[in-house]
Amino acid sequence: MAPTSTELSTEQLERVATKIRKMIIEMIAARGSGHTGSSLSCVDILTVLYFRIMNVDPRNPEWPERDRFIISKGHAAPALYATLCERGYFSRETLFTLRRLGSHLQGHPDMRKTPGVDMTTGSLGQGLSAGVGVAIGLKMSGITARTFVLLGDGEQAAGQVWEAASVAAHYRLANLIAIVDMNGLQVHGRTRDVLDLGDVARKWDAFGWRVVSTDGHDVVQISRALEQATSETERPSVVLAHTVKGKGVSFMEGQVEWHGKAPSREEAVRALAELEGHTCAKTAIGE
Repeated sequence: MAPTSTELSTEQLERVATKIRKMIIEMIAARGSGHTGSSLSCVDILTVLYFRIMNVDPRNPEWPERDRFIISKGHAAPALYATLCERGYFSRETLFTLRRLGSHLQGHPDMRKTPGVDMTTGSLGQGLSAGVGVAIGLKMSGITARTFVLLGDGEQAAGQVWEAASVAAHYRLANLIAIVDMNGLQVHGRTRDVLDLGDVARKWDAFGWRVVSTDGHDVVQISRALEQATSETERPSVVLAHTVKGKGVSFMEGQVEWHGKAPSREEAVRALAELEGHTCAKTAIGE
């Protein structure tokens, strides 16, 4: 039997999340390109998934019995790459090849190139449809693994999301869990200003999904929400995770301009110092 989820304590999960945030800052700053704020908002969710909830084996990324994860908000690839690195899928040095020609770590995830990536994503609105297909395939194969799909809140404006939600409910895909990163911001501004979706929880409920809401930065609450979602046996579930864009770095938090902006060397040092909790930080981008 392959190794599955880990048994980290709450304190250990929080330390892992901080380490992942630091890696995100370092790799994006080193490349000078990437979606910083979008990546930082989903770190705690990914940490709980990969270090407590999901059954995976980094030594065997193609293990048929593994849980699947699809990051529909593919521009937040640095968060996934840093998480996969920390979980043991590839070396830390690989992170610093981000967005370079020929690298395994492209600007958006590519399942053909990167160990641990279960679906190529990037075109917003399509990830949940892929998740529906994967979940149906697992059921048809008699595999009890779960499929997790992380969406952005602005992404819910895409009609394809709701088409996929309808199909998932119709086929009673209890092995499908969607997670929405509800950070309230997208590339053009506040999600409610770009397109106000109203009561999102009621919408998902109306489409036949079990709805669970949580603080997307509290690892205990995230764990409980995902445990509730994975305990459902009759229908798909969605976890609405309320988050802050740029979480962990004070001058990035809640700032729309950090959606797709890379920090300068000075900003990276400042951010890492905050994450370290002291006034200086060594980085991979300079002295």
